[in-house]
Amino acid sequence: MSRKPTLAVVGATGAVGAVMLQLLSQHADVWGEIRLVASSRSAGRKLAVRGVETEVLALSEDVLEGVDLALFLVPEDVAARWAPIAAAKGAVVVDTSAAFRLDPDVPLVVPEINPHAVRVRPRGIVASPGCSTLALIVAVGALHAEFGVSELVVTVQQAASAGGQAGAAALRRQLSLVAGTDLGNHPGDVRRAVGDDTGPFPGPVALNVVPWSGVPMEDGWSSEELRVRHETRKILGLPGLPVAATCVRVPVLTAHSVSVHARFEHPVTVGRAHEILATSPGVVLYDDPAAGDFPTPADVVGTDPTWVGRVRRSMDDERSLEFFVCGDNLRKGAALNAVQIAEAVIRPERRERPEIDTR
Repeated sequence: MSRKPTLAVVGATGAVGAVMLQLLSQHADVWGEIRLVASSRSAGRKLAVRGVETEVLALSEDVLEGVDLALFLVPEDVAARWAPIAAAKGAVVVDTSAAFRLDPDVPLVVPEINPHAVRVRPRGIVASPGCSTLALIVAVGALHAEFGVSELVVTVQQAASAGGQAGAAALRRQLSLVAGTDLGNHPGDVRRAVGDDTGPFPGPVALNVVPWSGVPMEDGWSSEELRVRHETRKILGLPGLPVAATCVRVPVLTAHSVSVHARFEHPVTVGRAHEILATSPGVVLYDDPAAGDFPTPADVVGTDPTWVGRVRRSMDDERSLEFFVCGDNLRKGAALNAVQIAEAVIRPERRERPEIDTR
C-alpha cells in the first residue's frame, strides 16, 4: 500500500486555521501525518484534528522536511518568505494569501471552475483567491460557461471576520457598546461611543457600514477592490474583462454577500440561469422572493456552497443579469477552497468533483 501524503497546516491557530481543522476532520481521510504549524508564540498548544489532540509546532525549516503538501493560512509577508522554502524542500504549497495570486508562474485555482490549472505549477505553489473573489466567482463562472461574461459590476459586503480574529472581536465589542441604547439617531453618536476601538477597520462597523477595505491605490480604488478585479480575470482566463468592484464592511460576523451585475456575450433568461445555477457544483439556488426565499449571511454561515438568489434580467439589457450571492468567507472563502485544491493535487482523478457540504 502506498504511503499517505504528509500534510502541514501552516497558520493552524488562526481563524481560518480553526475552520481548516474542522474540514480536515470531516473530509475523506486522504492524509497521513498532519503537522500543525504556527508562529513560535503559539508553539506547544494542543489542537484537535481528526479527533486527535496534536501539538502545534513552531514554523522552521526542519518542520517542513518530509512534507508532501503544505497549506499556508498566514499573512502575505509570512507566505512570501516561507512558501518558497517549503516548495524547495519538495512540498506542493497551497497558499491562501495574496503573495502569489498574480504571479504568472503560480496558478490561481477554484476547483469548480479551473481544476486543470493545478497541473502546471512551475514554482511548486498553487494560490487560492481572496474571500471577496470566492464569494462570487463560483456562480459567475457557472454562468460564464454558458453565456460568456463580458462585464462585471459588483458590490462586496464584507463580514467582520474577513479582518481575522481582531475584526470579529472588534464587531462584538462594538455591538456590546451600542446594544440597548438609542444610538444611531444623531450624527456621529455611534462613532463617539465606539471611540478609537474600531479594530482593523477605519470606522465603526456596528450600526454602520464602512465603504472601504484594504489600502489606497491609484484613482481612489482600494487594494481589496483591485484584487477582486485581477483575480476574477485570471481565474476566468479573461485578462481584458471589465470588472468594477466596491468593497463595503458590514455589521455581519461571518459570510460575505455580493450584489452582482453581470453582462454576457449572449442574451440571457432567468429560467436558463436558474437551470445552470441549480445544477452547478458548489452552488445552491435559493430564489423565491415571494416566499421569502433568498440567501442572507445569517442563514448561510457555517455552510460550504455559494448561495444565489434574487436573479433578475436587467430591465434595460437582454444580455445582463442582476443577482445576489452569499458565502461563508472562512469556509469556501478560505479554508474549503484550499482543501479542495489540496485534494485535487493529491487525488487528480477527483478534480472535477470537489467535495461540498450543503448543510
